[in-house]
Amino acid sequence: MNIFSRITEKFRKRKIGEEIRIVGIDDSPFDRSKQRSIIVIGTIYRGGKYIDGLISTYVDIDGSNATDKLIDMINNSKHRAQLQVIMTDGIAFGGFNVLDINKLSNKTKLPVIVVMRKYPDMDAVFNALRNVQGYDFKRKLIEEAGQIYEVDVHKGGKVYVQLAGIVPDEARKIIKVSCTNGFIPEPVRVSHIIASGVVEGESRGRA
Repeated sequence: MNIFSRITEKFRKRKIGEEIRIVGIDDSPFDRSKQRSIIVIGTIYRGGKYIDGLISTYVDIDGSNATDKLIDMINNSKHRAQLQVIMTDGIAFGGFNVLDINKLSNKTKLPVIVVMRKYPDMDAVFNALRNVQGYDFKRKLIEEAGQIYEVDVHKGGKVYVQLAGIVPDEARKIIKVSCTNGFIPEPVRVSHIIASGVVEGESRGRA
């Protein structure tokens, strides 16, 4: 049994309760002309109800260090023992600092759910990716993230996800538990608000 099978099997044996511990991760707004790195915020939630903690790190804009930075941020946190799931807002931070979600799951021994508001236009993504260094490597990471699944949330809302270390049915249950104030899981939504508020003095955009 490989590492991903073990992570998936271990997770499937756990009951998905309303207070499952999730770390939701998002980055801040940025200006390429003025910045080389950005802050990334992780909020630790009990399902979609309560914040238990806050963690952060910095990643390079259009760089290649997001995966390792997130691994260190999570594994070195005092909250690590409680965590059961990682959720990210998209598969890249700071523009095109693309995550290796399989490595992230492997090194943290936690399942990963990449959340997207819309089904991505992959042709447009790959065309934009040509403007940054490491095109071949970053395209491979996006492709290796695997199939994109549609998840019905509530009241007609949908999100789209890519997964590592977890099966689609389990991911759907977690998303529904954590979507308490809209169509986006609360841990990711709040990380977005905090990250933009820290950088710009006030949160902006849709969370």
